[in-house]
Amino acid sequence: MATADPAPATSQTTLIGSVQRAMRLLEAVASHDEGAPAKQLAREAGLALPTAYHLLRTLTHEGYLRKEKGVFVLGAAAERLSSGGVQQKRRSMIIEALEHWRDTLGVPVYFAVYRDGEIEVVAVADTPANPAVEEWADFRETGHAHAIGQCLLSQLDEDARRDHLDRYPVSSLTPYSARDERALLRKLGSLERMEPVVERQEYALGSACAAFPITVGSAAATLAISLPSHQFEKLLPTARQLQSEIGRLVGTLAFSISI
Repeated sequence: MATADPAPATSQTTLIGSVQRAMRLLEAVASHDEGAPAKQLAREAGLALPTAYHLLRTLTHEGYLRKEKGVFVLGAAAERLSSGGVQQKRRSMIIEALEHWRDTLGVPVYFAVYRDGEIEVVAVADTPANPAVEEWADFRETGHAHAIGQCLLSQLDEDARRDHLDRYPVSSLTPYSARDERALLRKLGSLERMEPVVERQEYALGSACAAFPITVGSAAATLAISLPSHQFEKLLPTARQLQSEIGRLVGTLAFSISI
């Protein structure tokens, strides 16, 4: 007579009790802004005091807690976990917002900031049918040639702009690029406040881009779109449509400055 197969293990058997207890202690510590002593934490986590002491020592050793004046507070490792989660949520919010406008306008949408002396493209939303411009030359070093960089440079004060161009001198990437720094500065100086910056094949042959400044605190920031150069006539109207409807998106983008 065949014996019955043993009952399948339940998910409960795979749980590790010590990890569960440690997590309960971390949650208890997190609920006290000023920290709490071991006895109180043990009581709140439903643990025997010797077990709580052992776990608290381990969590402190690993940097998830630290002990100050007889109480336990969250340590640097726990704060990094929290910070990473917040950053991931912020970036997801930004990408979702850009994807909304990508689908609405039918063009790739870019968000970039000028941070710590560098051009940083924070997020891009595109599709296989409407791909973003390929970064064939480092965007950080070629800000003079693409609309994103030109828009960011136009928002800097004279000293910051000079510092950037000293580090990344103007050079022609295509036959349509600015020939020298004087030509670039002349273009930037001709821009009206909040006017989109437009470039056609200055960074990459076959591509055109428009970027406009947005206000997110004190940082220089920009939203941009791109199109194939043969659709250039659609570029500025599409950029202005995005610019006119961007108000509800700016709050989301502002979070990215601290990412």
